[in-house]
Amino acid sequence: MLKVGIVGATGYGGEELIRLLLSHPEVEITVLAAKMEGEKLSISEIFPAFEGKIDLPCSDLDIEKMAADSELVFLALPHKVSMEMAARFLSLGKKVIDFSADYRFNEAQIYEEWYEVKHTRKELLKEAVYGLPELNREEIKQARLIANPGCYPTSVILGAAPLVSRGLVDPENIIADSKTGVSGAGRWPGKGFHFGEIQENFKAYKVAGHRHQPEMEEQLGRLAREKTRITFTPHLAPMKRGILSTIYMNLKKKESPEELRQIYKDFYEDEPFVRITEPDKFPETKDVWGSNYCHIGFKVDERAGRAIVISAIDNLIKGASGQAVQNMNIMWGFEEDEGLDHLGPRP
Repeated sequence: MLKVGIVGATGYGGEELIRLLLSHPEVEITVLAAKMEGEKLSISEIFPAFEGKIDLPCSDLDIEKMAADSELVFLALPHKVSMEMAARFLSLGKKVIDFSADYRFNEAQIYEEWYEVKHTRKELLKEAVYGLPELNREEIKQARLIANPGCYPTSVILGAAPLVSRGLVDPENIIADSKTGVSGAGRWPGKGFHFGEIQENFKAYKVAGHRHQPEMEEQLGRLAREKTRITFTPHLAPMKRGILSTIYMNLKKKESPEELRQIYKDFYEDEPFVRITEPDKFPETKDVWGSNYCHIGFKVDERAGRAIVISAIDNLIKGASGQAVQNMNIMWGFEEDEGLDHLGPRP
């Protein structure tokens, strides 16, 4: 049995991670930690749904204890918090899957510009593997530090990758318009995410300035093998979870819907968690709710010479915890859908 520890166990990502791992036949959760301010509660006291399934104590982090009792550590923490912590666990011989952006970039300068903090572990950036299995499976197999992708980038990169990688679209003029549920802000968000603010409301935020934008550009740039520019506008929708991204890409030459459909089917032919929708049927967040799937559909705007690609994921599963489990499965040689295969789209 693979022994795992979870730091940040009381957040939305941590809760989902525990739920998924409880159904994994090859994994034992051995240590749970979160910012408890000296308090020590069992995880089933915090989340009563886990009663009788897991009753481990959850307390402030003791790095040495967690390292002694686990082989793999999940850091389900906010940006800027994981940087030193990941390095400590690696120095103690543990493998790490980090949910934050602290190791997602190849260059520290980009991270420092967008996250406004100095990167103190630059030597690990070249080693960290961007944990999007559909693009980096072979590197993930050998990795000891996984930078779990952001939720928005997962939906946009998977939607754009087949066309960008084939050089069929203008890589410097991609527009991504995304909508997310409020759980993307975490369990302790600011006042703009309270029920009274989001109910019966719909709004754009961080327009042309969201931190996930450079993450998308770096990963799609690798596929395009040239500079990539994205105009990204995120929106907050009055729903709990889910991301729907609409991506507009200018085609370099005329392509029929049938040709594009074949490109997408070929690109994702062997991928267990990407599904291409039928012609003129477009993804909806309810179709992937609670699952690790990404659904992708598209339409060709022949008049404008533009591909319109729509992708849907559950931000807490394929956008966070499910993808982390998928990465773990690849790292340890388990079946890739282990612990995730029962999470099909909701009927």
